[in-house]
Amino acid sequence: MKPLDELAALLRPAGGGLYLVSTGKAEQLGLQKRLYGAQDEAQVQDRFLKTLERIPQVRGVILGVPSDVGAGFMRGANLGPQAMRVGLLDAVPEFAKRASDVGVIDIGDVFVVPQILHDEMLSASQIEASRRALYPNLSEADRATLPVSPLTICQRALELVFQLNKKVKPFILGGDHSVAWPTVAALATVHGKDFGIVQPDAHTDLLSERLGVKYCFGTWSYHANELLGRGGKLVQVGIRATRREKAHWESLGLKQVWAREVRENPTRALDEIINHLLGLKLHGVYFSNDIDGTDAAWADATGTPEPDGLEPEFVVELIRRLGKEVGLVGGDLVELAPGLGPKSDSRERTVVLAVRYVRETINAALGTAL
Repeated sequence: MKPLDELAALLRPAGGGLYLVSTGKAEQLGLQKRLYGAQDEAQVQDRFLKTLERIPQVRGVILGVPSDVGAGFMRGANLGPQAMRVGLLDAVPEFAKRASDVGVIDIGDVFVVPQILHDEMLSASQIEASRRALYPNLSEADRATLPVSPLTICQRALELVFQLNKKVKPFILGGDHSVAWPTVAALATVHGKDFGIVQPDAHTDLLSERLGVKYCFGTWSYHANELLGRGGKLVQVGIRATRREKAHWESLGLKQVWAREVRENPTRALDEIINHLLGLKLHGVYFSNDIDGTDAAWADATGTPEPDGLEPEFVVELIRRLGKEVGLVGGDLVELAPGLGPKSDSRERTVVLAVRYVRETINAALGTAL
């Protein structure tokens, strides 16, 4: 298949990555009508396909990956992409047009089978059964080439995007933090090892495997760090929930700035991060933003909220300085679980902040003002 044909098979219209039959279907369709300016599902599908055709000409793509099968404690990040898109439209009703005008398009969602994570973990018979379910209208020969798990689909979809446009920058709406791994792997196909990662997070995610699982929320950073060849290209900011000392993690060839260091002197911490990255002379960095890196007072609608974290203004200033001084090759916002949170305003507060982070990341990467 040609890249656009394969993308059309792999992806669904924005918001359509969750398999819904009745419950939640109206809300999903309501988002799609708003986003595409459509009257019905047929028009949504038509405008989604027309959006894919623009990939060769654009500067940035938004992709939703509504998977939380790789989450740890409380689940709910599968609803993150939909909540962020609704939040973007609530904040800027004309967001889709404004984004399109500056060369940013929403290419839809990875379709998620919620019981699976990565094709490497599946038997041949399960892969074949899932292919029949996911791609019923394709020939057996075409189906045989396609992935079925959300992480594997995400990586393949982004690789196809880069085949069509090597300069495009991806902006991922997660989903749990495992979705950063296929994004980094796809970025490596165009940037090689000459880019870095900045990861605001309460947790290190630096296990080589978790309960025998190679790729998940707790392992993606380890594999990304290895893929980039170590060398301090991975910078983790806001770490505070770990049983190991900083020296243990930094022995893996990365840099950490823990939350307590940031809280003691935010300006010094920012300068330290930027100067470290400038010294590496990278093409740019991928900003992988776990919402739990931010203090739980501001972001508690997540699966693992942690106190004593980063202040939102620090994260925003970090994004802006990375964009101006280092360069961003893309970014994500992950682990938003809008249905969680102990307070009546947990959802609203955390979604609003997540939307702010997404807008700031796109603006910093592309020099826009969405």
